Amino acid sequence: QVQLVESGGELVQAGGSLRLSCAASGIIFSRGFMAWYRQAPGKQREVVATLTSGGITYYPDTVKGRFSISRDNAKNTVYLQMDSLKPEDTAVYYCLGSLGSPPTNYWGQGTQVTVSS
Repeated sequence: QVQLVESGGELVQAGGSLRLSCAASGIIFSRGFMAWYRQAPGKQREVVATLTSGGITYYPDTVKGRFSISRDNAKNTVYLQMDSLKPEDTAVYYCLGSLGSPPTNYWGQGTQVTVSS
């Protein structure tokens, strides 16, 4: 059974930092495409970081320079380092793992990040 479990979300003040973790079990993601998404109340889910199996990253302008995605293959875990947090970063953050051909997507249950002003 494939499972992604996010952790690390909490209440933090603006300007602070958090590191989110996404631990995978039941499947090895070292060759997969990994991403972090977020969804704020009343808004659509949006991507905040992606990481290919080859190590190429992508960040939208809203988080570029503040967020960083990384992978620890030995721990089968993906991280999202978030610095200089803003109140508009408040959302539930979800981990996505995509593997196979055609790809199968796996989602975590989400972790709440709240940034106070």
